[in-house]
Amino acid sequence: MKHGPTLFLKLAVLFIGLPVISLCVFGLIWLISNPANPDYDQLLYPIIAGMYLSAIPFFIALYQAFKLLSYIDKNQAFSGFSVKALKKIKVCALAISGLYVSMLPFVFGLAQMDDAPGLVLVGMGPIFASVVIALFAAVLQRLLQDAIEIKKENDLIV
Repeated sequence: MKHGPTLFLKLAVLFIGLPVISLCVFGLIWLISNPANPDYDQLLYPIIAGMYLSAIPFFIALYQAFKLLSYIDKNQAFSGFSVKALKKIKVCALAISGLYVSMLPFVFGLAQMDDAPGLVLVGMGPIFASVVIALFAAVLQRLLQDAIEIKKENDLIV
């Protein structure tokens, strides 16, 4: 099997992680030197803490996606390892969604305080994106599991 498409996808996974890790590192350094306005700090710091916590399942999911692409390279796409990787991606996406749902009251309070109702819609974006990713991973997991079962049945017949 040619490794071109999977190599491109592996590079894409790496390039997706680079801005997030740089934002985590440089954003924290910037935040320490520029604390939030005291009027907003009780709402901003829980949001920032939730964003930093969501980076953990994000990088776990990226690692699992990288492993899944490695399984495809090794012709082990139809294996239990791939199903487990998809399950972990699904769990991580649901964890990210849960973290952002728990941050939504703080976003709502900040939007009311700053008179910016569009901020609530921006705060809901990561929730919907991670739910879509979780559903997609669940569908792929189910399809892969069914394909593995069909493959096992065909191996027994032959």
